[in-house]
Amino acid sequence: MPPTIYLDGRFRDSSSPVTVPVIDPTTEQVYDHVPRGTARDADDAVLAARRAADTWAATPQSERIALVRTLRDTLTARADELTSAAVRDVGTPVRMAGPLQTMLPIGAVTDFLAAAEGIEEPHGVANSLVHRRPVGVVVAITPWNYPLLQIVAKVVPALLSGSPVVLKPSEVAPLVPHLLAEAVDAAGFPPGVFNLVSGLGLEIGDALVRHPEVDMVSFTGSTAAGRAVHAAAGLKRVQLELGGKSASLVLPGADAVAAARATVNSCLLNSGQTCLALTRLVVHRSLYREAVEAATATAARFTLGDPADPATKQGPLISAAQRDRVRGFIERAGADGARLTVGGAHAPDGLERGFFVRPTVFADVAPESELGQEEVFGPVLAITPYDDVDEGIRIADGTRYGLSGAVWGPDRESAAAVALRLRTGQVDVNGGRFHTAAPFGGVKCSGRGREFGRAGLEEYYELQSLQL
Repeated sequence: MPPTIYLDGRFRDSSSPVTVPVIDPTTEQVYDHVPRGTARDADDAVLAARRAADTWAATPQSERIALVRTLRDTLTARADELTSAAVRDVGTPVRMAGPLQTMLPIGAVTDFLAAAEGIEEPHGVANSLVHRRPVGVVVAITPWNYPLLQIVAKVVPALLSGSPVVLKPSEVAPLVPHLLAEAVDAAGFPPGVFNLVSGLGLEIGDALVRHPEVDMVSFTGSTAAGRAVHAAAGLKRVQLELGGKSASLVLPGADAVAAARATVNSCLLNSGQTCLALTRLVVHRSLYREAVEAATATAARFTLGDPADPATKQGPLISAAQRDRVRGFIERAGADGARLTVGGAHAPDGLERGFFVRPTVFADVAPESELGQEEVFGPVLAITPYDDVDEGIRIADGTRYGLSGAVWGPDRESAAAVALRLRTGQVDVNGGRFHTAAPFGGVKCSGRGREFGRAGLEEYYELQSLQL
């Protein structure tokens, strides 16, 4: 891989020769190295963004929109490369990587472009005229599971608002961020408006978050890391998209088979490495046996293997550490009294190499147990019965998280009424589809602020009132 530090409009080497190995999760082999950036690299990137800030803020919105539109078109032209990179880096099966890892993020850029129309028009309030001003220098720290989507969610609204950005992507999945930097370079953004530095979170990430010339930090990752970022950022604006333990609540009279199948597909998406995945199936006791059988049968049909093979439905987890962590959850769940219906902690047959975990379903999971409370971030579904709707809502809301959820009812109106009682950032009603024009984000320990669409773009502006 060429140098993956992009500063002040050009690619360059890190100030340190030390690198981080990149491991293919399918083969367990090192296939590349990325720079282990330093505090000096972080400082250079932030200062480049600061130098560009005033000019970029003064650039007419129409020009910023035109550049982002060119960026979208450049990404579209390189869609096949981006998809191949996601398959290699993350292990997302190729049958899903195109629509999920590439076209969904490109569609999100289009949604941001639509949201930008008219957003900077001042509006009057009494004798005041309220303007939107760019927030300033933005640091964006993104994870490995959906590399392009998470980058787009932060970088594109920053650029549209007139705020220069420093991106620190995960060192675990570097191919997609590098392709994004090439696309930004090809689109012709002014020097310093977009910068990319690679390295370890505890080193270069911490230096970026604490830098006095940074105005805003946008972070996606675990709740524990989000707490550390929030504490280190001080009085900067902080946007956090953190963990989840989302419940799929099946009401009396609902189609339990459809609900169970959709929940399993959500839970196992990207090998379970999805923050908004539905990882708990909370089912009225009258439908419980039917739901358990349908969930078990659906999970059993997931084919594990090489993500480059079109027949593969579930690829590996991202690392040996993540694989071992997930297998530990599975082993402890059985010890806690949950009933294993499919899968398990043992290695999948015929896959001697790769960080694979079997698609796993547990029934009779106690709401207060570890599996009922903690984010696994792997292909493990917990199923729990309830006896009345109020109890079902208490179980669905009974974790420290509040990122996503689902409600299944006999009709849209009754399901939506229950959905409005859940304390979570978004709820799928009877299979409603996720999209990137609506606000996305969590409550409680799942974060603060919103991403995507107009709400996500508004996060990157400050309001200024002129009293006339």
